Amino acid sequence: MSSIKGIYAASMSIFKEDYSLNLEQTKKHAENLINKGCHGVAMLGSTGQAQLISVKEKIELIEHLSNSPQRNNFIIGTGNNSLSETINIMKHSKKNGFNLFLLMPPAYYKYGDEGAYTYYSKIIDKVSDCKIILYNFEKLCGYAFSIDVVEQLAKDFPIQIVGVKDSTYNLYEKLKINNFSIFPGSETKLLKGLELGCNGIISAVCNVTAPIARKVYDDFINKKPQTVNEKLCAIRKAFDKHNLISALHSFKLNENLIYNKLLPPLMLLNKKDRVELLSELKSLGFIPEGKMIA
Repeated sequence: MSSIKGIYAASMSIFKEDYSLNLEQTKKHAENLINKGCHGVAMLGSTGQAQLISVKEKIELIEHLSNSPQRNNFIIGTGNNSLSETINIMKHSKKNGFNLFLLMPPAYYKYGDEGAYTYYSKIIDKVSDCKIILYNFEKLCGYAFSIDVVEQLAKDFPIQIVGVKDSTYNLYEKLKINNFSIFPGSETKLLKGLELGCNGIISAVCNVTAPIARKVYDDFINKKPQTVNEKLCAIRKAFDKHNLISALHSFKLNENLIYNKLLPPLMLLNKKDRVELLSELKSLGFIPEGKMIA
C-alpha cells in the first residue's frame, strides 16, 4: 500500500443553537476545506470536539458523511475512551464506506507502552479490515507513544497500522518505517517534516490556512522556492497563543455566525483575546480590511 500523504485538516464541528450537532453544516465545512486545498479531512477528532459529542450524534454524522462526494477523502475519529464504543463506531463507519481512522488512545488513566499496544491490538482483533493512523498527543490524553511501541505496532500489524499524527513531536524527526505515513500536527513543522521525509500534516489550523499550507506542500513536492511558509508559520503561532478550538471558532465568526457555538465547557475567546488574535492576523495580512468583528 502506498503511504497516505498531503495536507489534512482536523475539521471543526458545527452546532445548532440548542448545542445539537449540525450534520449538514459540519459536512459542508469539511467539503469546503477540500475545495480550498486540503487533500483530506479528519472528522470527529479533538478539534471537532468529538470527546464532547454523543455517540448517537457521531453515528448520525458518519451516516451523513457517507453521502458526500468527498467521502473518500475523510478520515474518521471516534473520540472515545471506551474500547467497545470505539470498536462499535469503527464497525458502523465501515458499514458506511469508511475504512481509515485517526485514533487517540484513551485519556485520564495512566498507562505505558504495553497498555497502548494492547488497546490497539484489541481493536484490530475486532475490526481487522481497517487502516489506523495513531494519534500521538500527550497533552490531551496523558500518554506519549515511544518510537519502540510505534515500530512494534507497525511491524505486528503492517496492514492496519499505517501512520501516526505526531502532536507531541517526539516521533516525527526520528521515526523511519517503510510505507508508513508520518504527519506532524502543526504548520510550523510542515516544511521541516517534509525535508525529513514526513508525508504532510494533520492540523487544526488548516481549517483556516488550507490554501497556504497546500502551496507550501506543493512547492516542496515540485521543488519550487518557498514563498509563503514564513507567513503560514506566523499564522499558526498566532493561534497557538490561545485555546485552539476557541480561537478557530472565534476567527470563523468573521465569515459566518454558524461558528458561534462550542460545547461547554469550551467557549469562544473573550473580547480582549479575540481582538488580540484578529489584530495579529490582520498585521500578517490574513484578514482583509473591513472583516474584523469586535
